[in-house]
Amino acid sequence: MTGYRQLLRTPEFTPLLLSSAAHTTAQTVAGLALGTLVHRATGSPLLSAVSMFGPSLAQVLGATLLLSGADRLPPRTALAGLSLAFATVTAVLAVPGLPVAAVLAVVLAQGLIAALGGGVRWGLLNEILPKEGYLPGRSVFNMMGGLTQIAGYALGGLLVTALSPHTVLLLATLLHATASATARLGLTARPTRVLGRPSAAETRRVNAVLWSSRPRRLVYLGLWLPNGLIVGCEALFVSYDPGAAGTLFACAALGMLAGDLAVGRLLPPAVRTRLATPLLLLLATPYLVFALRPPLPVAALCATLASVGFGASLVQQERLMALTPTELSGHALGLHSAGMLTLQGVSAVVAGSVAQLTSPATAMAVMATASIAATVTLAAASRRPSWRRPGGVPAVSRRRRRDRTVSVARVLPAK
Repeated sequence: MTGYRQLLRTPEFTPLLLSSAAHTTAQTVAGLALGTLVHRATGSPLLSAVSMFGPSLAQVLGATLLLSGADRLPPRTALAGLSLAFATVTAVLAVPGLPVAAVLAVVLAQGLIAALGGGVRWGLLNEILPKEGYLPGRSVFNMMGGLTQIAGYALGGLLVTALSPHTVLLLATLLHATASATARLGLTARPTRVLGRPSAAETRRVNAVLWSSRPRRLVYLGLWLPNGLIVGCEALFVSYDPGAAGTLFACAALGMLAGDLAVGRLLPPAVRTRLATPLLLLLATPYLVFALRPPLPVAALCATLASVGFGASLVQQERLMALTPTELSGHALGLHSAGMLTLQGVSAVVAGSVAQLTSPATAMAVMATASIAATVTLAAASRRPSWRRPGGVPAVSRRRRRDRTVSVARVLPAK
C-alpha cells in the first residue's frame, strides 16, 4: 500500500482522518485565542507560551497514569469520549472573566486527558492499515495536521481580531463536538487489543518494558528532544510579533506539510533514512536567524524552512513500530506522543523564561542551539554499541535479541 487513494479507500481511515482534522483545527484556533487572551491580560511571554502549550506539560502525568488504556479501551468509545471532554474543557475556557490562574489549571487538566488520545488514535491507525501502510498513512495525518494548522492559524488570527478570543474558543468547542460525532458515527466498534483493565500500575509496567530496550530509548529521545526544543521557539511567536503570530504559525505548518509529503510519499526508503539527521538539523538551524530580528518575510521563510525538518519523525515512528510488539503498538505510540508533547510544554516554559530575562528573539536562538546539540549527541550515541566483549565484538544479550525485531539498525537519524 503506497498510494494515497488506496489509503482513502481503506475502511475507517477517512472517518478517523476527518475526526482528527476537526480535533486539530479546534486545538489550533483555541490555542491561538487563549495565547492572545493571556498575553493581552498579562503582557507576559512566559504566561502566553504556557497558555498555548501548557497542556503538553500534563502529558507526562497522563502517560504515567492513563496510557495503559490506549490498548485496553474500545477505540471508538475512547476517541468520541475524549473529544467530548475537550469540548467541555474548551467551553469552560470561553467563560469571560476567568482568572489567569484558573485558565492555566484548566489547560493542565486538558493536557492530562490528551495523553490518552494519541495512543488510542495512532494505535487504531496501526490496526486499520497493513504494516507497510503505516508510514504513508501517518504521512497523510501529518499533512492533514499541517493543512488544518495553516487554516486554523490563518482563520484564528482573523477571528481573534474581528471578533474576540472568547468567541473563537466557543467555535473551537463546536469543532471538538464535531470530532466526537465523526468518531462515533464513522468508526466501527472494535474490541480492545489487550485484555484487562487499564490502571496506573499497568501503565508503569508497560512503560518500563518499552524503555528497557536501548534502541527504543534512542528512538524515543530522538522523537522528543530536537522536536520539543524547536516547539519552544514556536511558543514565542506571539510575544516575538503579536501582529504576525498567525502568519508565522501558518508558515511553520506549511513547512511541516512539505516535509511530511516529501518523506512520506516522494523519497524512497533508503534515501529518507539517510536524510533523517540532516532534517533534524534543518529543523533547528533557521531559528538562529531570529537572533538578528529579521523582517517578517525573512522570519516567515525561516519558520517555513525549519518545519520541513519535522518530516524526520515519520522515519522514527516507522522504526519504533518495527521495534515494538503489535499488541503494545497503541501504548508505544501513545508514549511517543505524550513524551513529545511533554517536552514541547517544558520547552515552551523554558523558552518563555529565557525570553523574560532576555528577549523572544534571543530565546529562540538559545532553543535552536540546544536542539542542534541534542541531535548531534543522539546521532553519535546511535552509532556507538552499548558495550563490547574483549576483542571488540559487540555483545547482545538474549533479552536484547528477543527485543529487537530488526537487526542492529541505527536508531537515530530520525525525528
